[in-house]
Amino acid sequence: MDVLLINPYDENAVKNGLGFITPPLNLMYLAGALENSSLSVKIIDDDLEKLGHDQVAKIASKLDPKLVGITATTSTIKNALEYSDIVKKVLPDSGIVIGGPHSTFMPIETLKCSESLDAVVIGEGEETMVELAEKYCDSNTAKLESIKGIAFQDLNNGNIKLNPPRPLIKDLDSIPFPARHLVPFESYGTTKNKSSDMITSRGCVFSCGYCSSSLIMGKKFRSRSAENVVNEIEQLVENYKIKDIAFMDDTFMLNKPRANLIADEIKNRGLDIGFVASSRVDMVDKNLIEKLKSAGLSTLYYGVESGSQRVLDLMKKGITLKQAEEAVKAAKEVGVEILTSFILGFPGETSKEIDKTIDFSIKLNADYSQFSILTPFPGTPIYHELKEKDLIDTEKWDQYTVLKSVIKYEKLGLSKKMVERKLAKAYFKFYTRPKYLLKHRYMFKVIMGIVLRSFILPKIKGSTGKGWYQNLSETSK
Repeated sequence: MDVLLINPYDENAVKNGLGFITPPLNLMYLAGALENSSLSVKIIDDDLEKLGHDQVAKIASKLDPKLVGITATTSTIKNALEYSDIVKKVLPDSGIVIGGPHSTFMPIETLKCSESLDAVVIGEGEETMVELAEKYCDSNTAKLESIKGIAFQDLNNGNIKLNPPRPLIKDLDSIPFPARHLVPFESYGTTKNKSSDMITSRGCVFSCGYCSSSLIMGKKFRSRSAENVVNEIEQLVENYKIKDIAFMDDTFMLNKPRANLIADEIKNRGLDIGFVASSRVDMVDKNLIEKLKSAGLSTLYYGVESGSQRVLDLMKKGITLKQAEEAVKAAKEVGVEILTSFILGFPGETSKEIDKTIDFSIKLNADYSQFSILTPFPGTPIYHELKEKDLIDTEKWDQYTVLKSVIKYEKLGLSKKMVERKLAKAYFKFYTRPKYLLKHRYMFKVIMGIVLRSFILPKIKGSTGKGWYQNLSETSK
């Protein structure tokens, strides 16, 4: 076999609203590109299977791939490197590479952490993985000097080399659809509920201080054509009986003509599908929301982030509180549900401003709200700023779950425990309002599960527990 792709088990993962695990869209994209180049591929999603390092290594040994690719976020990097070390012991002649947002921004540091790693894939991975796989299939000791977009261990002298960056893919329609057939697609909690994720664009033209999206996928907005997007929707409906889709784009509604065309194409093909999309609050178009609703839009995601204009300016968010209120109002008037997100504990924020954010989330009265603690992920502007000021309390990456404080808040006039208490307060205050519970009665059971997994069990077990919403901080809107 040519390539084995591994998604590590993440016991600290912050899942979606009902605790469901979703298929690894990034690995399925890589697998689709590899298959399109006539390379054989397998995916082990250990976050779903929970086999553990040793069992995954046994399977890898039997498959005997030429190349093993492992994905990792910041919170999973430690565990991902353990997979690498154990797999390398049973496959000493196979290449092992790692990719994802964490290693993209810390390629040299990642390679230094593990002698089992041969290379780090930096940024967009489809073309890079195909080239790596072709090299390893030709030889067990692949020459990596010519491959753009990687850092690698030089076997001749033990030095780490950083190759030139790989240009971003211009034509996103040229990328094959994710290879969903390579995972037990119907075994995931989301797909059991007939829902699935999609990405229709890459890149972000904005520069929020807490976000690394534009640094990974570029500051230029690149998008798939409406026809290509709806072809994939049609495949999901026909092959997997999907009824609801979450568009995971940073800013789905940035290109309004394209969004209109997608709505038209869905209706022209008679697809009965519901979908969730995202928009910045400063680019909301009520007519476009109405058009998208007619095609199936059920929920809009708004990254509001703070109820303090001063803090929004510190974040470099580039929006106003009034714009947030108007965006929520427009969606409500159209009859679309709203999910708002907020970040608590941004450096420079006061305790009163955190409370102001919680109160603002209630004033907006969205259907759902998610709250997280500011987490300075490597690669984000705020990480570099806090690093320079010695304000990062720990680089134990498995604590970077957006539920725990990893900043030296005491030097900023706050405290770690206080910020964590504010997070619990935000959820309680938003979701236990009598009027809210009357409208969303089913949410009471969900919220009790959230509180139990995220705030009570961790204290009982001495662990970080499991949260409920997707970890959007590394790709926040």
